[in-house]
Order: sequence, then structure tokens, then C-alpha cells
Amino acid sequence: MTATRLLQRQILPLDRDFDVLALYVDPEEAKLDTDKYEVGGNRAAKDLNNAAIRQSTSTGRSIHPDQIESRTAFRVEAETRLSFGTYFNAFPASYWRRWTVVNDVTLTVTLRGKDATVIVYKSMARGNSQRVGSASTTTDGPSAFTFDLSLKPFVDGGWYWYDVVAGDEDVVVQSAEWTAEVPDDRAEHGTVDIAITTMNRPDFCAKLLGQIGEDVDLRPFLDTVFMMEQGTDKVTDSPDFAKAQGALGDLLRVIEQGNLGGSGGYARGQLESIRKGTATYAMMMDDDVVCEPEGIIRAVTFADLARRPTIVGGHMFNIYSRSRLHSFGEIVQPWRFWWQSPFDTYSDWDLAGRNLRSSRWLHKRIDVDFNGWFMCLIPRQVLEEVGLSLPLFIKWDDSEFGLRAKAAGYPTVTFPGAAVWHVPWTDKNDGLDWQAYFHQRNRFVAALLHSPYPRGGRMVRESRNHQISHLVSMQYSTVEIRHQALLDVLAGPEHLHEMLPNRLAEVNAIRKQFTDAQLQSDPDAFPPIRREKPPRKGKDGTEIPGRLANLVSAGLQPLRQLKPPRKLSREFPEAEIRAMDAKWYRLGGYDSAIVSMADGASAALYQRDPQKFREMMVKTIEIHERLRREWPRLAQEYRSKLPEITSPEAWDETFRPWTEETP
Repeated sequence: MTATRLLQRQILPLDRDFDVLALYVDPEEAKLDTDKYEVGGNRAAKDLNNAAIRQSTSTGRSIHPDQIESRTAFRVEAETRLSFGTYFNAFPASYWRRWTVVNDVTLTVTLRGKDATVIVYKSMARGNSQRVGSASTTTDGPSAFTFDLSLKPFVDGGWYWYDVVAGDEDVVVQSAEWTAEVPDDRAEHGTVDIAITTMNRPDFCAKLLGQIGEDVDLRPFLDTVFMMEQGTDKVTDSPDFAKAQGALGDLLRVIEQGNLGGSGGYARGQLESIRKGTATYAMMMDDDVVCEPEGIIRAVTFADLARRPTIVGGHMFNIYSRSRLHSFGEIVQPWRFWWQSPFDTYSDWDLAGRNLRSSRWLHKRIDVDFNGWFMCLIPRQVLEEVGLSLPLFIKWDDSEFGLRAKAAGYPTVTFPGAAVWHVPWTDKNDGLDWQAYFHQRNRFVAALLHSPYPRGGRMVRESRNHQISHLVSMQYSTVEIRHQALLDVLAGPEHLHEMLPNRLAEVNAIRKQFTDAQLQSDPDAFPPIRREKPPRKGKDGTEIPGRLANLVSAGLQPLRQLKPPRKLSREFPEAEIRAMDAKWYRLGGYDSAIVSMADGASAALYQRDPQKFREMMVKTIEIHERLRREWPRLAQEYRSKLPEITSPEAWDETFRPWTEETP
């Protein structure tokens, strides 16, 4: 026995935001880029092709927001053609083919208007499109057209979508729905607990709660919305909170606790979800995102129909440039043990400049190792079997969990059509500030747990090299907290829970000892720029050096540290360096500099200290050699303790100060 299940429907932006229209409708002609196998292996040809792929295909054809008639209806102007082969409205056939029990889908498009045509297309993994079918209206009233479509030929990739061509009059695409016949036991949708961790972002978080609560289509899918309040500036004090609370009603549960970072907040939501036991899934979601509520419904629907319990994640778009896709998926490269986009994809992709139908690489199915917890749906069964988040505060908790689940047989799918808008990682300063400690420590913890190589592959060597580059760059505070991170790794896994509430304050106390961590927002807080000698031949050093020049510079840096700094540099900075230009090969030529931060809000004074350089270099070599030597023992210790550390019982103890009743 089977039942009909709605998989996906045509949607349009809730707020008619012109900046995101390209994610929903596309007025441009498709101009597919060249197949890489036609380009061949010549390096110059590949470089030219990669540059061409990044070029916009947009001709500037505009769509007026007034053409949006409702959440599901769009008016196509007379004698124009519009494609719904877009991020939110194309159907990701290859993902349904690979990961779910669905074998065939039915597309039903309803048009209102005479002499209009709907044309259905499919693409294959190489991006080439084929016409599948078409139909035309003959009356002014609503006309519904149905297309039965097989998922069989989508093993490697490919999408379905439809274009609409208007005749002499405007036509309204009233709706489009993708449905499938599914087994009776998959007919009912699951429900989701949404876990949002927040700290001192009251207005942003309150607006997100309002987005979730006010969407009437999403409401039947919600079980509970957990908001883990970990800050001092409370969401409940936001002027937008009352409206959000009114919309969510009894579905909202606010939980206050100390600042345990993202991992502590999400772990609390995970624990509450499995203890409550009424929701099918728990979704991790950041507090500073703008979400597309339909994406939550699609994630639940996809997970309901997955062949096995599957983690379903969404994509991240840039909240400042809302048509830009941060990454189409994330993997952990095993030799370096660093997260990255898969090798045959592109990051920071502008879908307003080159949309789905014109981007060959977007038609391949992308398989991932994990999904960031800015939006990630986890089946309750997976949480019960593999454990909760590691107590890492921030960084690597989501990727480690994905790798842990994968090892237990539970895949992660980053699902097209489910997304949020968020500040991209590239706009943050997390490689230098206090977050550098957590990046370093947690990356090594995750590698000790999951690296397939005896001593972590390239991990130890790369970490040592990064320390040296920070030393050359006069970033002594970053070097010191990264040292502390590795010492904490060497101390073993037993201390992870006990460090969770206090480590951030301790890390910041370490950083405050160094001038490169003492940030100033006032430009006049620093002395004026003065140099003993002008730059050689008047060059400002902003050009990117070649590989040979970099090697020479790296080789000369240890010799430079034997020389005392120039006297004038002790009183005056020698240069002012933008954050984007603050690379080791540039900073290494100065004895002092004012360096701005990546967020653009402040700057710090860097000063070269040869004695500190030598002391920290010795410490760097000693710690990394010890880590390399003790890796096998540490890996065994971390892996044996993992089930205990991620257990609900361990987290109960960590949460006890906030869960025990006060007499």
C-alpha cells in the first residue's frame, strides 16, 4: 500500500526581497560553462576556464517584486519566459535518487492565463539539459498540468525544473508541487525540536523565533523550540520577543544556563530532546541567521523518506550578499584533517551572477562528511545511539559529530533547497582571536578521534608551521593560546567537561598580556606612522609574492630575529596594514605595525620581540615533538573515552549547576 506525499512545492520569498529573487526565479537564458574534460589538462587552459566559470552570465534582466502574488504564486509578464530552475524551486533529483526510497515523482503545475506554456527539463551530472515534456493553456482560468518523472537516470547528479512562457497576456504560475507515492508507513511527517543556542544577540534571536513561529505551514512540523539562553543580554528583554512568544505559544521553551559555548548549548537541546522523546528529529540552528522556513519542512520530509536514519543539513548563504552561496558542502580532508569544500566545487558562489542552469558543477551530487550546525537536522535515533555533542565550547563539534555518525553508519546529506542566511566564516577573525585556541585544541581532539593516519597525517607538521607563521607575523598572543590548546590536548580527554565553563575567561586572560590582542576602535589611539628608512624603491609590499620569493623570505626570517628591532619602531608603528593584507610574508618585514581586524571594527599594535620569538620557537618545537611522539597513546585514550564523554549522564553533571533546584 502507498500514499501520496508532498515532497516540495514552489515558493517565493516571504518579504519580496529583491536581493534573493535569483534563488527563486531566473529570467536569464542558460549559458552553460565549458566541460572540464573538453578543456583538458593544460594548466593555462584550466586557469582560463576557471576564471571564465566565475564570470557572471547575467544580462541585467530584472524581475519586479510586485510579480510575486503570494507565497506560492508568481506572475510572468506577457511575451516573456521565466525559469524556475533555481536553488529553491528546482527539484534536486539526484539527492532523492541516492538517499531516499522515492523512485518516481509527479510534477503538477497550475497556470492561470491563456496561451501560456510550461516546459519541463532535466539535467544530468555534466549539466547538459534535456526537454522532458510541455503543455499549454487554452483558457483564461486555472489549468493544471501533470508530468510523471522517473528518478532512475540520476545516479551521479542532475535536477528537474520547469520554465513558463507567457503568451500575449500575463500568466500566473499559481502553484507547482512535486509529489511521490511512498509506503504507507512513510505517509505521515515527523516532527522536529529546534535547538537554538544564543548569547547576547537578543534582537536577532527574537526575530528568528518570530520567523519560525509565524509560518503556518511549518507549525505542524514543530514539536518544541528550545532556546538555550547563555548570555547576560536576554532575548526575553528584546522588543521583538513578545510577538515571537505569542506566535510560538507553548511550543517555546527558554532554558537559561551559563556560557558553555555552542557545543554546551546544543548538547542541552539534544539532551532535552531525547529525554522528552516526542520529536522525530532535533535541529541545531544558530541564533544569528535568517531562515527560509520552508527549508525546515523540506529537511524533515527528506529525512522521513531516507533509506536509513540520515542527518540532513542546509546550506549557508551570505547574510550581507544574500545571493552568494558560501559552500555547496563540507568534507574533512583526511591527510590535513581540515574542513573544506569538496575539490570539484566552488565556494562563495553568486547565484545572481550565474544561476543553477548556467553552472555545470552545481549539477553533480555533492556528498559530504558533515553539515555545520547553523542548520542541521539530526534524527533522535542517531543522538541516542552515537551520543551528544563533544564538550568543545565552539568549533569542530559539528564536524566531529558528523564523522562519528558516519563511522556508525549514519550519513549526512547537505540538501539543496534548505538554507539559512548567516555571516560567512570569511568575514570573521576566528583564526587570531580567542577562537584560535578552540580551533587548535578541538581540531586535534577530532583528529585523535577520527584520523585514519597513525600520527594524524600532516596535522603536527602543519600546526608547527602555522605557529612559526604567527611568530613571524608578531602575533604572539595567538601563538601562546595555541600552545595552551595543545597542552590541554596532551592532558587527555578527562578534562574537557570541567574546562567548559571557565576556559574562555582563562584564554582571554592569557591574551591580554600581549599588545597584539589589545584592540582599539579609535584610530587616534595609536601613535602616528614613522619609519627610519623609506620603503625600498617606494614599494608598499601589497603584491602577492611568488613561491620562490616566499621560500626565500621564510628562510631569512630566523636570521632576522637575531637582529634587534629598529629603535624608532619601539615608539612609532612603521606601517598600517589592512586585515586583508596581514599575511606573514608582509608583516615579517616590519618591526611594528598597526593591523586592523577582519570585522573592520578595531585594530591592534604589533611589535617584534626577538627574545619572545626565540622563547616561543623553542616551546613550539618541544610541544609538537611531544605531540607527535605521544599521538598513538593519546588517540587510543580519546577513542576509549568518547562514549563516556558524550553520554547524557556526563552532560547531566555539566548542566547540574543550572538544573538543580535552588533551596
